[in-house]
Amino acid sequence: MNFFCNDLEGAELDQGAELVPDEVQEAVRTLLRWVGENPEREGLRDTPRRYAKAWLEYCQGYEEDPGAHLARTFEEVAGYDEIVLLKDIPFHSHCEHHLAPITGKASIAYLPKNRVVGISKLARVLHGYARRLQIQERLTAEVAQAIWDHLQPAGVAVVIEAQHGCMTGRGVKTPGVGMVTSRLRGCFLDDKSSRAEILSLMGY
Repeated sequence: MNFFCNDLEGAELDQGAELVPDEVQEAVRTLLRWVGENPEREGLRDTPRRYAKAWLEYCQGYEEDPGAHLARTFEEVAGYDEIVLLKDIPFHSHCEHHLAPITGKASIAYLPKNRVVGISKLARVLHGYARRLQIQERLTAEVAQAIWDHLQPAGVAVVIEAQHGCMTGRGVKTPGVGMVTSRLRGCFLDDKSSRAEILSLMGY
């Protein structure tokens, strides 16, 4: 069974070999040498290729327009004009300052006027922007702006809570600390009762 798994792994590496230019792999080897490792030892021999392919996956968001997920909407909502909330959506991103992981959850809400969007599309917008080099503040603003521009709702609210590897694994080294950012638009910003309602529904 172990031989079968190893063969599959090798096949995967061979199939993806052409996707990673030599200069990219050599850049990773240079970094490994710089931190004191030997990129030629068995455990690291295929790391440059794996690492580069992983970063292509981490940064898939550059290949798409996240707002395009909001293009298809539905008007048959039986007169529904209350809050639509998708709560605690998990996401993974990377800090543009240290390339360290950002891991957290987001709550996204909007108050529709005449149309709604499939709820999975809210998560797709989040992931589209998260799969780029980010800072949490910009990620929050980009998700909110995309929904505001494409759905033209009465209000938008986005709250993101995340942990940052650049703080938990290096520097101040303080694990377990969460950062919370929010962006409110329309009625959720202008009306106190609407703002209190949506934040309460999100658990804040």
